[in-house]
Parts: sequence; C-alpha cells; structure tokens
Amino acid sequence: MDTKMIGTIMAREVAEIPEVLHRQVQQGLDTYLLAGQQAARTNPRGFVTCARGTSDHAATFFKYVMETRTGLPVTSIGPSIASVYKTQLKLQDLICLTISQSGGSPDLVALQAAAKQGGAQTLALLNEADSPVGRSADTVLDVLAGPEKAVAATKSFLSTLFAILGFAAGFTDDTELETALRSFPDVSKLALNKDWSKAQLPLARAGSVFTVGRGPGLAVAAEAALKLKETCRIHAEVFSAAELLHGPVVLADNRFASLVFDSQDETQESIRAVIQTMTEREAAAFVVTPLAESPDHLHVPDVNHPLLQPLVQIIGFYKFVEKLARNLGENADAPSGLNKVTVTV
Repeated sequence: MDTKMIGTIMAREVAEIPEVLHRQVQQGLDTYLLAGQQAARTNPRGFVTCARGTSDHAATFFKYVMETRTGLPVTSIGPSIASVYKTQLKLQDLICLTISQSGGSPDLVALQAAAKQGGAQTLALLNEADSPVGRSADTVLDVLAGPEKAVAATKSFLSTLFAILGFAAGFTDDTELETALRSFPDVSKLALNKDWSKAQLPLARAGSVFTVGRGPGLAVAAEAALKLKETCRIHAEVFSAAELLHGPVVLADNRFASLVFDSQDETQESIRAVIQTMTEREAAAFVVTPLAESPDHLHVPDVNHPLLQPLVQIIGFYKFVEKLARNLGENADAPSGLNKVTVTV
C-alpha cells in the first residue's frame, strides 16, 4: 500500500502498522524476549505500571496478559503519588513498568524515579528511547513505531502491545506466542482490509456509545472509547462486560450504540450476555469478531494465538474511526484543544 496516497496523517500512520510490525520482528522482538527472560530470573513479586492516556490502555493490556499468564499481581500507580504528593514508595522486589510514546512527561519521570528509590527495577516501553524516562530507566525497550505526527496515537499503541507480548513470551517461555508474533505482520495487513462501514451511520447518530471488552480485550475497548471522543467528538464510555451489567446498562436504549470486542477466550459467556441485553434494549450492538458473517458483526482476521485477537481488533478499529471522523467533518490529525505531547505534573 502506498501510504503517501492516503489523505490524513492518521490514515497514513495506520497504514504503516504492518511495516512497523515487520521492523519489530526484525529489530525488536529478540530484545523484548530477552528482557522478559531476564526479568523472570529476578523472581519479582509483581509489577506496578506508570502511564497516562493511550499508554495507560497499553498498561491495562499488560496487566491482563501478565496476571492471567503468571499469577503475579499488576497494579497501576497514579503518577501524582510521586509528582504531586511526593510519597516515598516501598516497592522492593517489584518491577515498575513505565509506558510512554514521548517519554517526556514530568510526572512519569517523577514516578519512575520514586519507584527506583523505593527498591523497584525500572523498565520502560517507549517510542522515544532517548528521552527523560528512557535515560533514567534500568531497561528500555524501543517499540520502533517511528515518528508519529497525528495527535491521535495509533501505530505506537499497536507496537507497544506487540512489545508487551514479546516481553510476556520471554517471561513465561511461551514459544507458541513467540512463533505467532513472528508471523503477525502478515496477519495485520488483512485487518486493514476489513470493511466496517455498516457501523458508521449508527455510531454517528448515537447519543452515546458503550465500548465493551473483558480481559485483554478491555484495553482495546478503552482505546476505542478514547479515539471516538478525541477524533469524532462522539461520547463513548468503556466498560468491562461484567461491570456493564451491574448498572450502566440501564442507560441503553434505541439512541445508544455499542462496540463489543469479543476476545475469543474464556470471557465469551459474559460478552454474549452483553450482546443479548443490548439487543433486548433496542440499542445497536456491533461485535468485533472473526466469526461468520452476520448483520451486527465487524470482522477481523483469524489469529493463531488468542492474545493477538485484541491487536487485529484495534487495527480494524483505527481504520474505521479515521474514516468516521472524516465523514463527520472532523480533523483527526489535530483535534481541537489537544496536543501531541501532553505534559502533566
């Protein structure tokens, strides 16, 4: 695909995803695997994560991947604990993972420094390795997305998920996952060729949108909600498939729409319950899945490892949401009021 022929910067960067993944397989995957192996040898008691925005969605993905595959706890620490409240942390025998595109936000730098002072090993997943976070971390993994100019991050988020899976494969000695990662760039091209246009009008007309996932799929549901807000100015809210049925579902009616990310794993029963409930309440329910054709399904290609399912889902979504933003007359490259690098303290 000639990315120079694609209109918006965001569209061009989404189209670059297969190229980014090929680069990661060639230049990054062995490093990700080795970092995971080395981390496992230290026998950590668990992990803490440090991130904001899209990067925090990647941290959610890391949480579910590592907790389900290792049994070790993964928890998020709010950067303000260190940057504003100046709390002395007690993190002996833990690994602190900082995830950032730019590696330049002062609050992330402060939390990583506090974590190291509190006894944690520090690991950073960055698209700018030569950055304040990168220069002070014990271990830096470059996600190799290349320059990303659109305000809405896309290829850097996807490449971060890929790096997380490489780290997890090394940590758990999962050769099946490693093999799947090495062949994933070709699968990613198929995800860019899926047509989700039938969901455009229902989402554009909806008063609000629920994005729903569970387990690793919750991370991409959260990312989808953010992108609907920042590129299309559509109100969207993310929920776990379990939490949605505990109360928020009462908001759903024929003015609502939902995007349900089916992870094709042990969470399927709760995903089906959400779909059934939304349909009963006359809300549009679109299911992102590789399953057979039906009116309410948005298709993604089959993958040869369940942990890669969220990755093909978010690739398909990125292509969809960029087109939706253009059709709504929005500037997905530079949404009003947003900057590419958000500096917080």
